[in-house]
Amino acid sequence: MGTGDTPDLWSHPRLSAAAREGDWGAVLRTYRSLTGLSQTRIGERTGLAQPDVSAIERGRRAVTSAEVRQRIAAGLGMPNALLAGPDGPSSAPSPPVASLALGGAAPDADLLERITGTVREGRRVDAPTLDWLDRLLAEHRRAEDTIGSRPLMSVMSQQLSTVVDLHAGARGPLGRRVVRLAAEHAQFMAWMTHDQDNTAAALAWYDRSHEWALEAGEAGLAATTLSMKAHMAWSKHRPGRCVRLAEAARWSAPGASPGVRGMAAQMAARGHALGGDASAAHRLLDEAQELIGRAALRPEDEPPWMYFYDETWFTLQRGMADMHLGDWPRAIERLTTGLTGLPADYRRDRAWYRSCLAACLARQGEAAAALDLAVATAPDADAVGRPYSWQHLHTTAATLLRRRAPEGRALVAVLKEYGSP
Repeated sequence: MGTGDTPDLWSHPRLSAAAREGDWGAVLRTYRSLTGLSQTRIGERTGLAQPDVSAIERGRRAVTSAEVRQRIAAGLGMPNALLAGPDGPSSAPSPPVASLALGGAAPDADLLERITGTVREGRRVDAPTLDWLDRLLAEHRRAEDTIGSRPLMSVMSQQLSTVVDLHAGARGPLGRRVVRLAAEHAQFMAWMTHDQDNTAAALAWYDRSHEWALEAGEAGLAATTLSMKAHMAWSKHRPGRCVRLAEAARWSAPGASPGVRGMAAQMAARGHALGGDASAAHRLLDEAQELIGRAALRPEDEPPWMYFYDETWFTLQRGMADMHLGDWPRAIERLTTGLTGLPADYRRDRAWYRSCLAACLARQGEAAAALDLAVATAPDADAVGRPYSWQHLHTTAATLLRRRAPEGRALVAVLKEYGSP
């Protein structure tokens, strides 16, 4: 047995029949139906990303790899007798591997040959090639949460060039899919470039992503790009531009998923909060909360680039809005709650929100707590969180110095150890 909930679960006729037949899509669907687990939780158990779980359930991805079959079997606790299937007994499944391990991003030899041949020799694109590129992009998104954007810039630039090169060999629906994939890559490039504080390049990448998304007929992706441009305006303290771009995202894709619409609503809310309009901010945050509740019920319907959007993330966004409105106690409460639920491997985001929380603690007059958190955050802020996390640590130090708290001088000394200007 692996790590499933109970052996009795596998005696269910539909689940055991799906396992014996090797129908992995039916296995995942039935298991989720019986346990009530989300696709994200299934992914955590099996070492698969949520988009891969969704693709297997919908029959868009076949499970042909023995390693993936063993991941699923071990993660769901499938008895070895059921895993044997029509081909006879199999070896005991190995423990599930981490879903974000970059080692799993490599294609098998046959797929690698097809990808290489498509790019170098102008062969036609096929669906397995694009499936692999989709999975590779998902792996890189999650890797960036942990290692930050700097190590991935060159890799993603080359990967985008590969995707663009594939367009010449794509026909019909596959051609549109290549354009959609290029739009997702451009959006990710924009995000990482913004993270490096290169505003002009980030805007150019967002514009390219938006254009390609429209060409591919992906209104939800185009709307998300507008929301991310709104985020960029917010980060530059331009509340009016933030609100206008977020509102454009809201009205441009009324049929988008609840998560995409919720992102736009909360971005508009943060713009209003930054501008001091508490009434509009709270109204839009309530609307966004209703949308994220709906998105949480059916995460499989959300696009892959929305993998991070959940109630933990939204709690942190509400805390940010409270911070802009000067409601320090509520901001501290929500940021603390959100950080408790944020995965440990989201190293960049944890540095960002912890630095914001430290700044709120300083403004609330909790100097010792602000210093302790800022000092604990500094290593990650230096490694993966510059420039934005670093700016909030400086804000924390400046606030403590203005209050004549000795903790201010102590924090300045710590920041200097990391080469802070």
